[in-house]
Amino acid sequence: QVQLVESGGGSVQAGGSLRLSCAASAYAYPTKPKRIGWFRQAPGKEREAVAAIDRGTGATGATYYAASVKGRFTISQHNAMNTLYVYLEMNSLKPEDTAMYYCAARVVDGGTWFMTSEYNYWGQGTQVTVSS
Repeated sequence: QVQLVESGGGSVQAGGSLRLSCAASAYAYPTKPKRIGWFRQAPGKEREAVAAIDRGTGATGATYYAASVKGRFTISQHNAMNTLYVYLEMNSLKPEDTAMYYCAARVVDGGTWFMTSEYNYWGQGTQVTVSS
């Protein structure tokens, strides 16, 4: 069982920045997350992948980005004792970035980072609104 809690959403003007946080807590071995992904869903649209990071030691781990956010968003992680914190630093925000943002955990190695079906646990989401 993995519990995911997102925070950091809000309303900003275009060009602004926000930092989202995801706290992934595993309560039973061996369900520690192997990968954390950030996804977003705008009203009337399908959920889409934004970025993902593989769990590594310290702050390392392979990272993945959607083309629409590459160069503007940065994903990073911090490993604590029983909790993996994953951050999504979002810069140069655009109105089209407006969406509910979700973090998700995959508890086995491998898989395709951008496919929602390959994540086992999901958080409740945090709203990001970018005004023009």
